[in-house]
Amino acid sequence: MTPNKIYITVPKSWQELDDNQLYYVYNLFGDNLSIDQLKVYCFFAWSKLKIRCRYGDGYLARLGKTEFFLSVEVVASAIHALDFLEAIPDVPVRISTIKRRHAADSQLVGFAFDRYLYCENLYQGYLQTQNQALLVEMAKLLYDTDKIELNQAEKVSVFWWWMAVKQLFSRQWPHFFQGVSNDGNLLHADSNRPPTAQQLQDAMNGQIRALTKGDVTKEKEILAMDCWRALTELDAQAREYDELNRRYPSK
Repeated sequence: MTPNKIYITVPKSWQELDDNQLYYVYNLFGDNLSIDQLKVYCFFAWSKLKIRCRYGDGYLARLGKTEFFLSVEVVASAIHALDFLEAIPDVPVRISTIKRRHAADSQLVGFAFDRYLYCENLYQGYLQTQNQALLVEMAKLLYDTDKIELNQAEKVSVFWWWMAVKQLFSRQWPHFFQGVSNDGNLLHADSNRPPTAQQLQDAMNGQIRALTKGDVTKEKEILAMDCWRALTELDAQAREYDELNRRYPSK
């Protein structure tokens, strides 16, 4: 007799996760679980499988009205479908609404350049201090509100969103972001130390000067610019600078 087959569907990427699923996985991030434990929890939560009890070397499980034996080996193999949870999303994702406040575009399209700069400074500050109040300040900008309270999952969402944005931007504008290190630090690619507040301020001022070309009357216009447009221009300038260095190397 051919055994009955059970078909189970789970998300295949970060981009398939809805807000409830993001809340679930980000809450688990705070529970000090191993990555395999985290995937097991998500697998059962998102597949709708219910474990009735231990049975031999596995479990008696239920899907809908169907009960069946589920071995530990099958679970260990099945959770590989959720291996994407081990890595930062290739395309940024975020909880779309918090306290009725709608998030900015996940890739920051239409996000003002001055807000991008401020968020980057807050992010770097968080890396240095682990002060979660800085993630709340980021959320105020990313959710366009003067006041917001975040639970732990929402703080994790902000942090992972920004990490994914930084990876996306480093691919989108490789000339400008060529100094990005593995830990996402723009200013200290060759050091394990996080940037100081003065270095962050100098970097921000340098970007603004590059875009205004020294004309301070254009600063307000530049800061209000879509960050994608601003970074595209900075990348073009960095590419031109690299080309000049290749053509006329310093001796």
